[in-house]
Amino acid sequence: MTKRRKILPTTEKRNRASENIDQLSTHEIVDLINSEDALVAGAVARQRRHISAAINVIVSRFKEGGRLFYVGAGTSGRLGVLDASECPPTFGVSPSLVQGIIAGGRGALVRSAEGAEDHPADGAAAIVKRKVRASDVVVGLAACGMTPFVLGALKGAKRIGAATIFVTCAPEAVEHIPAEIIINPVVGPEVVTGSTRMKAGTATKLVLNTLTTGAMIRLGKVYGNLMVDLKATNEKLRDRSIRIVMEITDLSRPSARRLLARAEGSVKAAIVMHFRRVDLVRALAILKANGEFLRPAISQPEEPA
Repeated sequence: MTKRRKILPTTEKRNRASENIDQLSTHEIVDLINSEDALVAGAVARQRRHISAAINVIVSRFKEGGRLFYVGAGTSGRLGVLDASECPPTFGVSPSLVQGIIAGGRGALVRSAEGAEDHPADGAAAIVKRKVRASDVVVGLAACGMTPFVLGALKGAKRIGAATIFVTCAPEAVEHIPAEIIINPVVGPEVVTGSTRMKAGTATKLVLNTLTTGAMIRLGKVYGNLMVDLKATNEKLRDRSIRIVMEITDLSRPSARRLLARAEGSVKAAIVMHFRRVDLVRALAILKANGEFLRPAISQPEEPA
């Protein structure tokens, strides 16, 4: 019986363009890396239909009370945790709405824990530990498409009935991935063979940024291109809140600051209060009646003075 030859994923193949990179000057190294990085955006763009489909699934599950879980190991896992951690301050959502699961736990965020990715049972256990439900979405992240921890988590999620999405840069792995939607930006072999923190990592970050940003826009977290649901948890964000209110209302800075104070820091509520000439309680009710979307909430006739 002929032994089946193991297929080497694209992410582990040698990049012919960089075979002699150790003999190049510093400027030549920079140029070569940059030329390879330039391939990433196009690879992601070619997955736009799959990315759009994934966003629609995420939005649908959010509206049903579901959550989004990223599951990965190494660079992919860290990128998932990073994207999840940035959603609350940017879009004003609960930290539980988007969560990152990384093989090896929190310690793996700052120190390599490569062996932690080898056990599918651990991935499945992580899904149970996080109490993933049928209404949730689980996004597996693995540049090579074969990480046991991630595949175990994905299979566990499918058993529960959760929606499943997978992001990988290895076309060879696609047919073996147990997910409903597969996003496969093929960026080619890395400049340093197997170092998927490079092009594959960049592609993964672009995809994750698009998934959560697209979903939050569809949920009304953005007005124009302004993050009207941000949480002003530091001086920079407090200043941004004031500038957003000024931009939309044409108020002076002192007036915008006073309006935000009356709105208890809520940018959306402050803007509704201004345009509808109402107090905070009424502004919040108007937003709720409009599904938390600011545009329809302020486009209606002004409330009687």
